[in-house]
Amino acid sequence: MELRQVEYFLAVVEHEGIGGAAGALGVAQPTVSQALRALERELGVQLFHRIGRGMVLSAAGRTMVGPARQIVRDVGAVEDLLSASADELTGRLDILAAPAMASGPIVELIARFRREYPRVGVRFGELRDETQAASVIEDGHCEFVVAHLPIAGDDLEVIVLGEQEYLLVYPPGSQVPDGPIPLAELPTIPMVFVPRGHSVADEIEEAIRVAGVRPPLAVLSEHREERLPMVLAGIGGTLLEKTMAEAAADRVVVRTVEPRFVRPFAITYDPAGLSPVGHAFVDLIRESP
Repeated sequence: MELRQVEYFLAVVEHEGIGGAAGALGVAQPTVSQALRALERELGVQLFHRIGRGMVLSAAGRTMVGPARQIVRDVGAVEDLLSASADELTGRLDILAAPAMASGPIVELIARFRREYPRVGVRFGELRDETQAASVIEDGHCEFVVAHLPIAGDDLEVIVLGEQEYLLVYPPGSQVPDGPIPLAELPTIPMVFVPRGHSVADEIEEAIRVAGVRPPLAVLSEHREERLPMVLAGIGGTLLEKTMAEAAADRVVVRTVEPRFVRPFAITYDPAGLSPVGHAFVDLIRESP
């Protein structure tokens, strides 16, 4: 197995297809296809299901992603040790962030890190399920995860970055009172919620139940990213992270809620498994005001 094959495999995963991977790598599509097929023959497994022109990870392919990322990080660490300049850091910083936290403090930290270490590349991916924060680190998918607290994992260290408030968001033209809306006085506008099992969703649902209100349920969506499009489409209201709500304030009706829904969020990592790049990033975070 060659490093080039591993990098091509990850490029196809990250760009969701051979065409996007080839463009990002600056090579021809047949080159990527041939490298993938050679890797599959060598491993004796099918890494992707080829559906038309699309590429969907197989079970073996999903298992391969974490170790593949670890291989690339390990090679980057070796290259860093062999760098001609002892002061020049190279390699790659791997971070996954829940959508609500993929802006603000973490982006500012990445920008500062890139200014200080311009030869370090950054992969900034999406953490789709916050309950998997510990496992994606343990399985090698990334070095750092940004998610709401609490974050499970006995061997993980956590650095708090800030807090995220949740606001009420209603379809354009909705007739709702001005100012903060008491939870016990929620309008009878249908709502879009996510299923229980997400820590913040559980807290919100429990608080609404305790307040003694039952707003009509319009949609129970497992796709968190679809809440805002559903609000914009007039399907119903929802509670959105403040950054998302304020970004759409010119298109929807936004109100604060009493009591406030606020959750701290943090970056977490395994100190025993950090690369030199990871150590440098932790130092930068701790030195930040």
